[in-house]
Amino acid sequence: MAQQIYAYIAHKDGVSDDTALELVAAAKKIDASVEPIAIVTGSGAELEGVCNEVAASYHQVWKFDNAALAYPNAEIIRRLLVNVLPADAIVLVPHNTLGMDLAPGLAVKLESACATDVMDIEGLEGSNLKIIRQEYSGMVSTHATCDAREGAVLTCRPGSFAPDESKAAGGQIVDKSDDAGDLAAKRNFIEVVEAEVGDVDITKSDVLVSVGRGIEDEENIEIAEELAEAIGAVVSCSRPIVDAKWLEKSRQVGTSGQTVKPKVYMALGISGSFQHMGGIKGAPFIVAINKNPKAPIFQVADVGVVADILDFIPEFTEKLEE
Repeated sequence: MAQQIYAYIAHKDGVSDDTALELVAAAKKIDASVEPIAIVTGSGAELEGVCNEVAASYHQVWKFDNAALAYPNAEIIRRLLVNVLPADAIVLVPHNTLGMDLAPGLAVKLESACATDVMDIEGLEGSNLKIIRQEYSGMVSTHATCDAREGAVLTCRPGSFAPDESKAAGGQIVDKSDDAGDLAAKRNFIEVVEAEVGDVDITKSDVLVSVGRGIEDEENIEIAEELAEAIGAVVSCSRPIVDAKWLEKSRQVGTSGQTVKPKVYMALGISGSFQHMGGIKGAPFIVAINKNPKAPIFQVADVGVVADILDFIPEFTEKLEE
């Protein structure tokens, strides 16, 4: 049996992130016999609601209520976790901006292994924990092993693990706020600056037609707009399109753009880097069209088409309009 598995729960405005259920699935892939413990940090009334929500999926929830935890500061959360976790803990964290800041230093403090951007877990083989992650912009899948007896900190790529929707745990909420210890930090939260909302709010759309580098030229975005109109969708994009100033920042999907939760996501000429896929939540039906058969997007797509989007989209739109 592995050591105890802990999952750090991301949440906002009193609602847990989709990754909360994904980390349950990831924990079961490590060792189905171990019930993971959820760790929820924050401050105020909203924290109680998040704990109650998470308790449906975790048999035990550790609640840490402290004014210093009102904003998820990785430096403070790392200090907290070092104070309360055993050195051999296996810790699962979402691979987002907070997780990338939190995990390496936490692993150093716990003197345990660290694996980032984990997209699959092969489980335990004896004491060896086997995981899969991607390198070279997703072109290579790396199989790695660490000794679970010494603990491990893993950041799990959002969307890579099918959410555990059972919600039958009926978990116990344990208030461990008094165990937090000293949470002094050298950096402090000042304010949140919300991104400007453009002419279209892609976060509200059920169907997105998203264009990437494969569109090649600004003038070609018109064919994506025609497709979107044919199916009642909204056009979004990956970061290179915004960097080229072909579409406004408010239409960018990804960790440095908008987080979306559509029912259908069409990825046109998008490679599927973790920065882009990290902005897609809720396990939508993904249709990927890319002329590179080895594009990472095909590993998560429900339907994949190997084709040049400049040839495929106009013909596809024509058939839809018929």
